[in-house]
Amino acid sequence: MRATFAVGVAMAALTLSTTALRAENFRIELAAPVSDTAYEGRLILILTKDDSTEPRYQVDPNFDAPQIFGLQVEQFAKGQFRVIGDTVLGYPGRRLSDIPAGTYTAQAVLHKYASFTLANGKTVRLPAARGAGQNWRKEPGNIISKPIKIRFDPKRSGEISIALTDVLPPIAEPRDSEYIRHFKFKSERLSKFWGRDVFMRGHVLVPKDFDKHPEAKYPLAIFHGHFPDDFGGFRTTPPDADIKCVPNERFSNEPCYDRTQQQEAYDFYKKWTSPDFPRMLIVEIDHSNPYYDDSYAVNSASIGPYGDAITYDFLPALEKQFRGIGQGWARFLYGGSTGGWEALAAQVFYPDEYNGAFAACPDPIDFRQMMVTNIYDDKNAYWREGPFGRVAKPGKRDYLGHVSYTAEDENRWEAVLGDKTRSGGQWDVWEAVYSPMGADGYPQRIWDKTTGVIDKKVAAYWRENYDLRHILERDWNTLGPKLQGKIHIYVGDMDNFYLNNAVYLMEDFLNKAQPAYQGEVTYGDRDEHCWNGDPTLPNSVGRLRYNSMYVPKILKRIEAAAPPGADLTSWRYR
Repeated sequence: MRATFAVGVAMAALTLSTTALRAENFRIELAAPVSDTAYEGRLILILTKDDSTEPRYQVDPNFDAPQIFGLQVEQFAKGQFRVIGDTVLGYPGRRLSDIPAGTYTAQAVLHKYASFTLANGKTVRLPAARGAGQNWRKEPGNIISKPIKIRFDPKRSGEISIALTDVLPPIAEPRDSEYIRHFKFKSERLSKFWGRDVFMRGHVLVPKDFDKHPEAKYPLAIFHGHFPDDFGGFRTTPPDADIKCVPNERFSNEPCYDRTQQQEAYDFYKKWTSPDFPRMLIVEIDHSNPYYDDSYAVNSASIGPYGDAITYDFLPALEKQFRGIGQGWARFLYGGSTGGWEALAAQVFYPDEYNGAFAACPDPIDFRQMMVTNIYDDKNAYWREGPFGRVAKPGKRDYLGHVSYTAEDENRWEAVLGDKTRSGGQWDVWEAVYSPMGADGYPQRIWDKTTGVIDKKVAAYWRENYDLRHILERDWNTLGPKLQGKIHIYVGDMDNFYLNNAVYLMEDFLNKAQPAYQGEVTYGDRDEHCWNGDPTLPNSVGRLRYNSMYVPKILKRIEAAAPPGADLTSWRYR
């Protein structure tokens, strides 16, 4: 039975390309001690020259990244195997026959999918959120092989066998402490949308003497960003004396960046508990979902009504439990990158529910510069095309302009990790959030994943529903009076992902908006991702101070917006 199935798979694969070379195949067997359940998911094969860490932890889209291949599998049961051959798409090399002969460390991962019957009756198969923030490298229940050394030669026929033997264990829930508490909330809106129970979690930093002041009610800051496994950047003890200093690839100017991070976390604890620091709540939200490590905090056709669920349900319940003031004038938003976009989007879509957004290096806030692509006017997301030639659009740079990968590279990398917008990657999550749902229940493609040709109908949907600059300009007569003084945007002018480009266009509108927006747009000279507004600090340090650097501006917003009779004293104890 297994041999017949494998031959069938191989024969079907060969029909995809009559020019395929007869390179060695990889025979991957499901050998883990699992139940008799047949699995569906993405089978990922990784090859690397670097044996210092497991191959799965090395996967990224950079030009010097490990080689990966991805195969969609169905009805994959214990004792069966699947074959990754020369017709399976890869990255950076497109096929097995592109891989040089040599010795590699190999590892395979089965990223498991579950079935969801949505409220609209459509059924989709996606990786359920299981505690690792949609990180397939760590997601509990995924099945992996042990890393093995192999000798591969594309000119040699035959098979290399790899066994999936280990099931990744559950991840323990974080524990409460004096300052960090945890809040689990079942969302009825999201549970209805997804057809199963959906929970969000809040990691809450409470103020000094929170339990000693039951009469106090507190302002709330929402620190938006990628999946948090706990509240980060806060520790009650000095840096570890025996910390091991290793070079940091991104911040080479920091001789021991792990120590710097621990020191900043400890310094924040001292500031947080100092007599003059305002007593408030800060929450980091886990809203990981089947498409990504967070939801972008807005309502979405394919991900669900996360905007309403967070703003109207989750936050009021959290404020009730932790004695928040629970009014718009006492809520604030900040974050960087994805969190920067979320902060600004929540402020725009719910203008009365929040009193200020501090958006650092936000994801594109004007889709005329979706990094470097104008999705409305450009025909192609991967290439700048002329009558006789074309140039690849970049995907990532450093402050000197050196490019690590192109837009096509990153999209192909995602296509290897998952089809139907299921890679968990950056382009795919924008598509999952911003696109209308297709007839099959999955998000409609903004462009062809292979060619880069843009779908203008989908682009028009993006513009009317999620292009923040367009929405502000379209609706400024209504939004402007509600948003005065609430919009603050910060970005480095050499952002690695060209996010400053869209900020320029947003600034052009804000500077001419009437009534005046009364906020700020600030740029960091030669600063990369994710500069957040302090020109006196290196980016390596400023990025660690989100929870304190905006406090003076928050206090000014409270002073400006608090209604008569508002509680301005119970939370100012020393």
